[in-house]
Amino acid sequence: MLFLGFMAGCSAIRQYLPEKDYSDPPLELEEFTPKVKAKILWSTRIGKGTKSHYLRLSPFIIDDQIIAADYSGQVSAFDGTSGKRQWETKLNLPLTGAGGGEHLIIVGTENAEVVALDPEKGNVLWKKAVSSEILSAPSVEEGVVVVRAVDGQIYGLNAEDGSRLWVYQYSVPSLTLRGTAAPVIDNDKVIIGLPGGKLIALSLDDGQLLWEKSVVIPRGRTELDRLADINATPVLYAGYAYTVTYNGKIAAVWLTNGDVLWAREMSSYAGINIDGSNLYVTDIDNYVWALDSRTGASLWRQSKLLRRRLTAPISYDGYVVVGDYEGYLHWMSKDDGHFITRLRVKKVGIINAPLVVENRIYVTNEKGILSAVQIIDN
Repeated sequence: MLFLGFMAGCSAIRQYLPEKDYSDPPLELEEFTPKVKAKILWSTRIGKGTKSHYLRLSPFIIDDQIIAADYSGQVSAFDGTSGKRQWETKLNLPLTGAGGGEHLIIVGTENAEVVALDPEKGNVLWKKAVSSEILSAPSVEEGVVVVRAVDGQIYGLNAEDGSRLWVYQYSVPSLTLRGTAAPVIDNDKVIIGLPGGKLIALSLDDGQLLWEKSVVIPRGRTELDRLADINATPVLYAGYAYTVTYNGKIAAVWLTNGDVLWAREMSSYAGINIDGSNLYVTDIDNYVWALDSRTGASLWRQSKLLRRRLTAPISYDGYVVVGDYEGYLHWMSKDDGHFITRLRVKKVGIINAPLVVENRIYVTNEKGILSAVQIIDN
């Protein structure tokens, strides 16, 4: 379910409302004959889960370990093959964003704190305060930690000690989606999608604005009509940033200067994924699309998961996979979108896009369970 936030000046989001009450229930799943089988390799508890908060605390990989965090402040590292817990750290902080890179785990909190952990043992290396809550995964590259706060400030911090290198400020509309797109680093550029439908590129060195592009122009008489946030993290491929807005468009933007290769009508907050010439997107109605990444033309659309609160699609072992609100994973053919197999991991909703590492899929659910799943031979 989508949530909205009302912003007051530079304060954090205070109130969350469901986007709308669907007059029709989620579509019931149809039976089909699976072409392959999937099984759960292992499951383990990572904490208490998201506690009804809409949080994108996705698992991620650092130094060949699967890292998972929960809202209560527990951060754990797992062996991806066995599921054995390598270490756990209890920060006793309300975690709302987790990511990392370059042998560093970075988590952000509801209380506007950034904490760096050592991936070998989970020790806290440093802790720094920023201006407001962090609702997206921090990124790290070339010794710079990039963190995005919900009040419109983007920070570049020194990866060694957390000291501030730079800060960039943007204007936040009074009504925005709950959650923010994570910063994506491409060599010397930081690519970020903003509320209001803008995509920007900042210098990783000093935070200076390199270019900005309005993917969609907000229009309408009310604030709700004009809601056109980029809430899904952009994906980068072959010199382009692919981005999608809520209530707007999906587009391919040239990383060099922000020129648009193509754009078309599309609304999404779940997210997008790319696999060579194919671009995959879960739209606002929970249709799953495959588009030609070079032109934006439709290749196929899977419409039988309507209103099932799907995750962003991922590419896995020749298939497209999404999770849903009842804990199912759905495998679709990359060629035409027909169903290949289905597996219910747990009877709890999957919010975040699955993580693919080699031949396994890792998913977390709302109750704080991390599971590893794999396609097996018939």
